[in-house]
Amino acid sequence: MVSKDFIVKNKMGFHMRPAQVFVNAMAKYPCDITIKFGDKDINAKSIMMIMAACIKCGSEITVIASGEKETEALSEAAEMIESGFGEE
Repeated sequence: MVSKDFIVKNKMGFHMRPAQVFVNAMAKYPCDITIKFGDKDINAKSIMMIMAACIKCGSEITVIASGEKETEALSEAAEMIESGFGEE
């Protein structure tokens, strides 16, 4: 299991476009990937769960990957989140 803490940087947070990009990227990994947000554990491969969590700009989240290719999954997740999903 590997994990990393992040602050969501993009102005709109995990709105539809970045949430869909994130889910599509995480779906290709065979490991379990979870976003911890407050007291919620969110399946990072579920667009509905991510949207329902209402993760906004400035939110503190932890991404946890467990299983095969966990390091690669966390690395790609970090790249997307830290870049603000290519948004300002």
